[in-house]
Amino acid sequence: MATQDKAPKPRVVACPQCGGKSLYASSNPYRPFCSERCKNLDLGAWAAESFRVPDETPPDDQPFGDPKAQ
Repeated sequence: MATQDKAPKPRVVACPQCGGKSLYASSNPYRPFCSERCKNLDLGAWAAESFRVPDETPPDDQPFGDPKAQ
């Protein structure tokens, strides 16, 4: 008995921007986003530097550690 090749079932994921359903397949040019609008909103937030990783490093004009300890 031969096994038939089945195409994998397309995955549906949550859109990172709106949380709606998004088809994660090569047929969706905006993946992982659900639409061009969501993709552009995310790109705009990235360009405006809204996505940041907290950094505990003090600015260059401030010394490291407690200044009274020196």
